Amino acid sequence: MPTETALLNLLQLASPALPLGAYCYSEGLEYLCQEEIRDAEELGQWLTQELAYGAIRVEAALMLRGYRYAQDLERLEYWNHWLAAHKETKELRQQSGQMGKSLLDLLLNLTPNPVLQRIKSDWQTPIHYALMFGVAAAQWQAPLEASLLAFLQSWAGNLITAGVKLIPLGQTAGQQVLMNTHQVIVQAAPLILNLSDSQLYCCSLGLGLSSMNHESQYSRLFRS
Repeated sequence: MPTETALLNLLQLASPALPLGAYCYSEGLEYLCQEEIRDAEELGQWLTQELAYGAIRVEAALMLRGYRYAQDLERLEYWNHWLAAHKETKELRQQSGQMGKSLLDLLLNLTPNPVLQRIKSDWQTPIHYALMFGVAAAQWQAPLEASLLAFLQSWAGNLITAGVKLIPLGQTAGQQVLMNTHQVIVQAAPLILNLSDSQLYCCSLGLGLSSMNHESQYSRLFRS
């Protein structure tokens, strides 16, 4: 079990109140809600499929590498370039980079250290959010397994918040969808934890297509 301070740090890191701009993004969900996701059940099915087969599994695996290599700038930079190349659309890449930069800037104000400062000053491209989340969790001494659950829960919570606005759903229905994902997250976490470097692939055609189609929608509430 994490210490009280580590647990509070992890809750703060995964909080929707963290000023990273996550509320601006739907990760293609806005297009999906226009075309095929009509209710809470279908939203839950989309989240379940993503957790089982989608890009969030790779994102979470990269978060773990950020945690493990939090003091190894050479490996961190390698995985940062790898994750940039893995992103299927410009919008998803921009979201990841913007949120990672915002988290880095926040940490430099809250708990600065030389590693964070070197990432800020030396890297030519922004650090991606998944890696930065892992670095932050390691710096704040949160347990690895708990950090993985928090990362997945934060991702699901952000998309459900977007779904509440887009479908639309009531707040209670949104919370029910979130609760229904808990068991899926618990089942996915140990599989993600054991992914080797050669297993970092996914089947996310739906995510890529919905992200690419988002920019052509007549009206939009979200940036991606």
